Amino acid sequence: MLETIAGLRTALDAERAAGRTVGFVPTMGYLHEGHVSLMRLASAACDASVASIFVNPLQFAAGEDLASYPRDLDRDSALAEGAGVTHLFLPSVDEMYPGGPVATTVSVDELSHTMEGAARPTHFAGVATVVAKLFAIVGPCRAWFGEKDFQQLAVVRRMAADLSFPVEVLGAPVVREPDGLAMSSRNVYLTPEERAAAPVLHRALQAGAAAIGAGERSAHVVRDLVRAVVEAEPLVGPVDYAEVVDPADLRPLEELAPGQDVRLLVAAPCGRPRLLDNVGVRVP
Repeated sequence: MLETIAGLRTALDAERAAGRTVGFVPTMGYLHEGHVSLMRLASAACDASVASIFVNPLQFAAGEDLASYPRDLDRDSALAEGAGVTHLFLPSVDEMYPGGPVATTVSVDELSHTMEGAARPTHFAGVATVVAKLFAIVGPCRAWFGEKDFQQLAVVRRMAADLSFPVEVLGAPVVREPDGLAMSSRNVYLTPEERAAAPVLHRALQAGAAAIGAGERSAHVVRDLVRAVVEAEPLVGPVDYAEVVDPADLRPLEELAPGQDVRLLVAAPCGRPRLLDNVGVRVP
């Protein structure tokens, strides 16, 4: 385990000097099988793998759950080691932001303004800033992010390309519970009744995908269907957004074309946490 930027840089510079490749998985901890699957991918694809655990204050707005965000470092360390991680980076807030509140932030225009960006206006600037900092610390690598946070993945990809980071950003499929609920560290907040209701987001997305498969070509109709399925569940909602977008640039779509790849996304509160989910669909 490494707690300093200098220590991690020294370790990874030595790996690369020896001709070894580096894989990277940034997390906020309280790991679940989704995180672990990313670490396994990094460990299998690269000679050395690094995972970071850092609850980044920049991506929490006032009133959000920064202080209460779930943490279990001992369990996280064991899971990372079991997934083959060779370097676990555990910086403190003072190590990452030694001068206190940062004067420099990274903002990815357009991609950050819709959906999650509309619901949480400061969120993606916090994400892009900490990921840019982590990319600068880790150096040349391949970095894995889960598609569960699909908009975040798009923001990070664009940021890495625009700023010429020597990082290949890779996405990995959503990891789900047996009933379809997308895994998330915040699922721990759900009561038993809310947990039973929460898979409705996945069912709604499946209904939207099935409609497209059956010939529906109006994105507006698909959005309304997804929203209606979610809001029929009394413990979930109201829906923050239900969108059908181009996966490359998150542009909302109107008419769907045969052979087109689209992404259906939905977000809604379920008790304390907001739930996010998405599925990819190729229009037949």
